[in-house]
Amino acid sequence: MTGSNGSDDEPLVLIVDDFEDNRVMYVEYLQFQGFRVAEAVNGEEAIAQTKKLMPAVVVMDLSLPVMDGWEATRRIKADAKTKHIVVIALTGHAEPAHAKKARDAGCDDFVAKPCLPENLVAKIREHVAKQRAGGASSVPKSAPAGSRKDSKKVEKGKK
Repeated sequence: MTGSNGSDDEPLVLIVDDFEDNRVMYVEYLQFQGFRVAEAVNGEEAIAQTKKLMPAVVVMDLSLPVMDGWEATRRIKADAKTKHIVVIALTGHAEPAHAKKARDAGCDDFVAKPCLPENLVAKIREHVAKQRAGGASSVPKSAPAGSRKDSKKVEKGKK
């Protein structure tokens, strides 16, 4: 998906959150910042979207229906096709033990909610810069994502 002011050269970010207000806020802010953005509402959908779209970054809520973010992250990181994709945990579980558990599951970074959108963007940009510099988590160019309307259709079909 090309966000407002985004182009196919911009990184694709997958926002995974079951709470629609959070998703909309982050999607709109990331699009405003020039990112391409896709969405998922649960862990199973996150895995499917990650394999299909190959985003540069997955922003993963850890408390999700169907399959939680910890398990979804473990599966993304266990797959040779997707293990290089950066996963940033974004969660209300703010205790140090939860940050360790998220890292143990394979998350590359951890951000506690509530998180201002600009702070999340700073984390995403940090990881994208490492990728572009050819760092350890270097990724291929992301595939284009579907439109926001398409994401909504998928959500409705899942409920």
